[in-house]
Amino acid sequence: MKRTIDKLKLRRERYRLSPPLPRLWAFAFVTVNLILIALVLLDAPVGSYGVHTPNALRPLGRLMTDFGSSGWILFASVILFFEALAVVRLAPGLKSRFQAMLVSHVAAFMFISVAGSGLLANLLKRAIGRARPGLYEEWGMFSLHPFAGSSRFESFPSGHATTVGAIFMVIALLFPRYRLHMLIGALWLGFSRVIVEAHYPSDVIAGLAFGAWFTILAAIVFARYGLLFRQELDGWPVLRRPVPLVGRPDWSLLPFPPRGVPAKRGD
Repeated sequence: MKRTIDKLKLRRERYRLSPPLPRLWAFAFVTVNLILIALVLLDAPVGSYGVHTPNALRPLGRLMTDFGSSGWILFASVILFFEALAVVRLAPGLKSRFQAMLVSHVAAFMFISVAGSGLLANLLKRAIGRARPGLYEEWGMFSLHPFAGSSRFESFPSGHATTVGAIFMVIALLFPRYRLHMLIGALWLGFSRVIVEAHYPSDVIAGLAFGAWFTILAAIVFARYGLLFRQELDGWPVLRRPVPLVGRPDWSLLPFPPRGVPAKRGD
């Protein structure tokens, strides 16, 4: 552990002249206004609808909303991280070690983004204590009960939406060409919490934004240690080098390789 900490200190010293943080105020302003718009225009109709109308989409929402549980991604990240470290120590080739180290950095980034944002979101929702939509008739949508000690008063922000926002922002940062796809997927999975009547729309928007911004800040921290990311001149984090989706197959190893690919002869 001490050796790892010393290496991180050396890395931080090497990248101490990193660009400043990006200007986040404009994006924070947009996020806050989206939350307020949802709070004023959407939350009350959603709460009233959930109480008085049978929800035929609830089975679909339950199927989608399970993706926002953080347990599976945290477990997978830990397993992947330690497997990659084992490969780093045992692999004979330099290329294999380098690839395994890259995988370990991706796994650590995923774990920190999801675990950190989820932990803070859970602390916030307990401190705020907003009543869930199922209590709309009894308490209304502005009822706050800080530290009530009951999950019924832990609506804002949505923990599931926070996890979804973090996961999809991780993927968007690793594979920038799929950013639009990640945004659409995050909206669908995040608003599944509204379908199952667990959260108001403003809860979901706040959760998605919180998870996404926490992940961006985590990427900036990684960049300042020279891990996985680097900062552009405007402060935004980008990958130091592209992460391949899949390895390039060696077609010459096939018994009948495609046309134009010479077959590999045996020794």
